[in-house]
Amino acid sequence: MIIFANEFVEIIEENHKVFLKTIQPNFQLKDFDQLLRKYPRIRLTNFALLKSTLAKETIQPVEIGQWLPVIEIEISKDKMSASISINETTETIKEQQKNFLPNLDELLSKHQIIHGIKEIDFDDITPGRSYCIAEGTPPIKGEDAKVTYLEIPERKPVIQEDGKADYFEMNFIFEINEGDWLGEKIPARAGIDGKNIYGENVPAPFGKDMPLHYDPKAAKEVEDDGKIILYSTKSGAVENQQGLITVNNHLKIDGDIGLTTGNIQFDGSVSIRGSINSGYTLIATGDISIESTEGITGAKLIKSENGDIYIKGGIFGLGDTEVVAGGSIFVKHVNDANLSANNEIVIGFYSLGSDLVADTILLDERKGKIIGGKALAQKTIVTAISGNRLERRTELVIESLNKQEIYNNIQEKAALLKSTREEVLKLSININEVSKHKNKLNEQQIQSLNRLQRELEKKKTDCERIDTEIQELMLEQKNKGKEEIIVTKEAHPGTYIQIGDQSSLLNKITQGKFKIEFGELNV
Repeated sequence: MIIFANEFVEIIEENHKVFLKTIQPNFQLKDFDQLLRKYPRIRLTNFALLKSTLAKETIQPVEIGQWLPVIEIEISKDKMSASISINETTETIKEQQKNFLPNLDELLSKHQIIHGIKEIDFDDITPGRSYCIAEGTPPIKGEDAKVTYLEIPERKPVIQEDGKADYFEMNFIFEINEGDWLGEKIPARAGIDGKNIYGENVPAPFGKDMPLHYDPKAAKEVEDDGKIILYSTKSGAVENQQGLITVNNHLKIDGDIGLTTGNIQFDGSVSIRGSINSGYTLIATGDISIESTEGITGAKLIKSENGDIYIKGGIFGLGDTEVVAGGSIFVKHVNDANLSANNEIVIGFYSLGSDLVADTILLDERKGKIIGGKALAQKTIVTAISGNRLERRTELVIESLNKQEIYNNIQEKAALLKSTREEVLKLSININEVSKHKNKLNEQQIQSLNRLQRELEKKKTDCERIDTEIQELMLEQKNKGKEEIIVTKEAHPGTYIQIGDQSSLLNKITQGKFKIEFGELNV
């Protein structure tokens, strides 16, 4: 079929291809461009060949492009939409729009498009521009699971002043009974399916599931009215340990730890109405709360392996008392004692002649004092006053890991997390295989299956714990270089300040935020 011909050129269509034959050379490119505008169905594919062909007489026609259909259709890969473009001049579209509708219907039918078809206003059509002709109904993702836990009072000491006395108060041990509500989960919901342009069903993604994080030895799940309820299986002190809600055994002592009780070692949390007498020891796996306003004097050792320690009164250590916490330590004041915590040491009023070791050491910004001894932290030390007018040596030291050490720790824990997840996968596969034949298992085999399930839960808990540790290390790596010692009022001469390998001994009263700036301690 001849599309166009004059004394210079002849444009021919054959099998949806466009050929050019030059009768006389030097037909101008700008004139050829006008032809392309007049015939929008021509799509040029080889401009260089077109240019060389126009420059000389040709015996055989040369392929220069494609002959497009009047209406082109393009279907998205996900089958959720289709677009058309009309390859005719604006005038032709307006004059012959009644003829386009049957062609469009035929094209949609040919491609079996039946859903989400849109109307096209041919008066607003621009040649060659793409218009959406059909759009599927997208699926709606199901609602994610919603998890709610029992709200445990925040462990934040409150310092009250009434003009006569100071009180260092905290909400500490939160006791519950067996069968009490600990939390619940509304399971993830199914979504609403969609349809593609072919009318085919498009499955909706299920909502994201979220597990209930709890210690299986302390709680159980019960399905009730479309929810999964978490109930305590024991009475005791409810705690959140590394993201897991648990219930520790709780030992209450109405009086003192001393001659009548002897030293105490307990698996769980301990609350004492009285004090701990000189020379005695208390070791617990959970939290320890010593509620006497008189504090403790000369106790030998107070240790919480995994929890926090709260001493409402002060510590008069007499040079012998040691307090060690797997979590944090909260105390009104400290005299001549050694305190060590994995997390925070929070002191209401003063530390006198004591050694403090923790991730963060915090004293009251208005009146807190560190006088004598040594405060050694990983991140931050805050106090109102350090040292005294007698220039008693007082050491404030931040001794943190370098970035390479933190990175190595992250790598080690990441490898451990990977291997633990592989173990979880293997256990899950084994349990699924055995569970298929659960009705045929004997008593011994059922017990073995239960052991596997308990082991699986433990491994899952390990994964969550390791992942939390990795996140904490990554945050520590990110904050590396932000360590600081804050003295809000007076740092007296004799105060020794050290951050990393940079240090300074003060020789005049100063105050402020001490940190590393441009590689130097800003003292």
